Amino acid sequence: MGWLLKNVTNDIKTKTVFMSNESIDKATQTQIANIEKATGKKLNDWISIVNKSGFAKHGELVNFLKEKHGFTHGNANTIVHFAKQSHAGAPENETDWIVEQYKGKENLKPWYDKIMAAINNFGSDVEVAPKKTYVSLRRKKQFAIIQPSTKTRLDIGLNIKGVAATGNVEDGKSWNAMCTHRIRVEEEETINKELVNWIKQAYEQAG
Repeated sequence: MGWLLKNVTNDIKTKTVFMSNESIDKATQTQIANIEKATGKKLNDWISIVNKSGFAKHGELVNFLKEKHGFTHGNANTIVHFAKQSHAGAPENETDWIVEQYKGKENLKPWYDKIMAAINNFGSDVEVAPKKTYVSLRRKKQFAIIQPSTKTRLDIGLNIKGVAATGNVEDGKSWNAMCTHRIRVEEEETINKELVNWIKQAYEQAG
């Protein structure tokens, strides 16, 4: 036990990350794995690079990774959150918004995970930004939000220009001013190829 406490203390002192799979949602785990595979460096290597960059502000660090190391905005943002211990599940992050969103709505969390698994197949540049009541998905700009609105329904808001809402997809502006389209997910069967294709349209327009 003593060696474990010592290692944890050393990690905190050097601003590396000591974490378990339970502390990070599956979508972020996939994003980190993709970053490590693409760059050949582990997460802690990038955290060390960020912490030694000489920059302090979040935006400066994101730009540093983009300009110096060729990161996409989404991947740079995620690395900086880990370096600054402001990611969801971080020891110093007082509120894990994703956990909070699904309290009392735990039955919807597998649906969220299934949707995020499909979205992560779009590319490694998806930025996942949890807010108080929803998760924002960004590329160069926000293209979707996922919100557990009730105990039995997830709402997916999309930003797609020039495409009329059809079928299970409805106009989103009356629901949320940030969205052009809205998809209600009230049963798992709704999470199908058609739904994923709608989200992918929004993702592609945000590139």
